[in-house]
Amino acid sequence: MRKNIKLTAGIAATAALALGLTACGTSSDPGSKDSAGSGDSSKALVVAASPTPHADILNFVKDNLAEKAGLKLEVKEFTDYVLPNTATENGQVDANFFQHKPYLDDFNKKNGTHIVPVVDVHLEPLGLYSKNIKSVKDIKAGQTIAVPNDTTNGGRALQLLAENGLITIKPGVGTNAKLSDITDKKGLEFKELEAATVPRALNDVDAAVINGNYAIEAKLSPAKDAIALEKADGNPYANFLAVKEGNEKDARVQKLAELLNSPEVKKYIDDTYKGSVIPAFGAAQ
Repeated sequence: MRKNIKLTAGIAATAALALGLTACGTSSDPGSKDSAGSGDSSKALVVAASPTPHADILNFVKDNLAEKAGLKLEVKEFTDYVLPNTATENGQVDANFFQHKPYLDDFNKKNGTHIVPVVDVHLEPLGLYSKNIKSVKDIKAGQTIAVPNDTTNGGRALQLLAENGLITIKPGVGTNAKLSDITDKKGLEFKELEAATVPRALNDVDAAVINGNYAIEAKLSPAKDAIALEKADGNPYANFLAVKEGNEKDARVQKLAELLNSPEVKKYIDDTYKGSVIPAFGAAQ
């Protein structure tokens, strides 16, 4: 049986304390070796991850590939989009796996963190879902759509709605779009919520734009249940393994990066998620 370590209030408090110490000058150098394993290949590589599909993929690696590759891997599950980065920054964990580049760039800018990508792993297409509406054309004026409230996923959601003719937005705003950038709401109302809570709002709104991992956790199939879904081609939102700047060459990180881009992981993603999660690498045999 795999051993996942769930985030507790105590761990959250530890993360907050450690981040405070970092801000006060303890290991503030972005390249400092202050991570949980300190680059020691004999120690487990501790990786923070969202439960699905990130932790599932990591646990597949842990249970099937890591031992043969000489890698000790420990997975800590986090259910939000903030603590994995702060925990990586302050050294509570060695790496994280939960985010895409636009989100990371925005997070680093706003929080003064120094997290960098290592290797792309998969794409989770953002989708529009509804309990009662079966087609985009059936969405009418006066109805309410829930969208994520974080900067990048919120803009990404508005782009999806615009691409499907539900709203129009200012030219050039791209994935930085905000509700204030909507030039024509076409009579729709919008409810901004934390991304993790959007699936639970489906009973209270007419439709909702949900991140792929949270859709899967809510037993929704992006490939089957979404009434509108992001296109995979040219999509900049691949999720990747990330570390604090300066730790990219940690031998354990490099080994995990290789395993995450292996043919075995590609097959696992294809077989398990059946198009709801898409490998972001070629993994030739």
